[in-house]
Amino acid sequence: MPKDTWYRMDNVAKVFLASYDARDTRSFRVSCCLKEEIEPELLQIAVSQAVKERPQYQVLIRRGLFWHYMEETELTPEVCEEEERPCPLLYGNAYGKRLHYRVSYFLNRINLDMFHALSDGNGGMEFLNIIVTHYLRQLYPGKLNNVVIGTGASFAGLDEDSFKQFYEKSGGVIPKSTAMKKAYHIKGLKLPYDQLQFFEVHFPADQLLKRSREAGVSLTSYLGARLMTAIYRDMPLIQRNRPVTLSMPVNLRNFYPSLTSRNFFNSVYVSHVFQGDETLTELAKEFDRNLKSQLTPEAIRERMNNYEKIENLLFVRMVPLVLKNPIVNLFNKREDKGITAVISNLGRLSVPEELKEYIETYVCYCSTQKLFLTCSSYENDFVIGIASAYRNTAVLRNFLRAFTEEGVSVTLYSSEVAL
Repeated sequence: MPKDTWYRMDNVAKVFLASYDARDTRSFRVSCCLKEEIEPELLQIAVSQAVKERPQYQVLIRRGLFWHYMEETELTPEVCEEEERPCPLLYGNAYGKRLHYRVSYFLNRINLDMFHALSDGNGGMEFLNIIVTHYLRQLYPGKLNNVVIGTGASFAGLDEDSFKQFYEKSGGVIPKSTAMKKAYHIKGLKLPYDQLQFFEVHFPADQLLKRSREAGVSLTSYLGARLMTAIYRDMPLIQRNRPVTLSMPVNLRNFYPSLTSRNFFNSVYVSHVFQGDETLTELAKEFDRNLKSQLTPEAIRERMNNYEKIENLLFVRMVPLVLKNPIVNLFNKREDKGITAVISNLGRLSVPEELKEYIETYVCYCSTQKLFLTCSSYENDFVIGIASAYRNTAVLRNFLRAFTEEGVSVTLYSSEVAL
């Protein structure tokens, strides 16, 4: 790896740096559950080996005059037993000399918590799988030496700012968003002490796929329609004229030839104003049409170019960071008013065949000020990691009850919170 002393932040990272707080820490967690309990000493060795393959994460985030930047560090990541909540605070005044990711374990589970300014869920998942592979090599010497994890990208490719790499000078100056109209926000008090509650939900993937195919839509659209309906059932009558709007992150690597380990995603929005007589199938089909219209290469390119163009304006670049951060946060809060909840689907997770006998499943979470569902599937286990800022669990009860009423098997775990 070239020994540069610092790196620029990507466009998305700058939003996370301006908008994190004690509840929405702008961190995510990806976890891998193995079939036997973790041996901490071997996990520490595995992490030390894995960082050599992803040195992009061995950085400290610094404040410059106009933008934050990342500076290389020789700090060693230290594995610990899980003590904090998922998605802990990993950036701030206390992190001047601490890495912005953390590896922990509990029983048979390996957790990677990462500040979102370093990478997105896809980059984090690849890093986790590198750690898992090195751990299993330590646990079973000589058995997995030929297993290859990752894309095989060069250090330059892994560290690429793909937003800049694929930016075209086209589109408007202000990002177009379907989420600017104020959306319905789930009612009720939020949890005290800046807490989040976490739920881990397991479904048989084949049962969910069967129902989405019966509706004639993608699994993401089926789940999105289910979530919208669950939210609608808890809406006060006086607010049922407001749109229910779901934000969905999109992995831009599916649209551009990028192998970056940094952030490379954008978000699309699907809204619906309920009339009260919609069937689930009708809503799912509408959701599917709306979503697909925003996932064309042309629509994705226009959205990415619009957002990147703002940063390239001279007057934006020349505003000092002390003024720029509040402005970025203001735009982020404005966008947030147009969002009811977030649903992110990392898709089907795959590993080399040699690793499958050791891995039980995966689960992922992301911090939030609202309700955030992170979906993934491994083999026939479809898992939704849910982070909620609300005391009220009525939406989640509605969401899960709808599956059980249709005969879908549901297994639920939840964290404890102080009320």
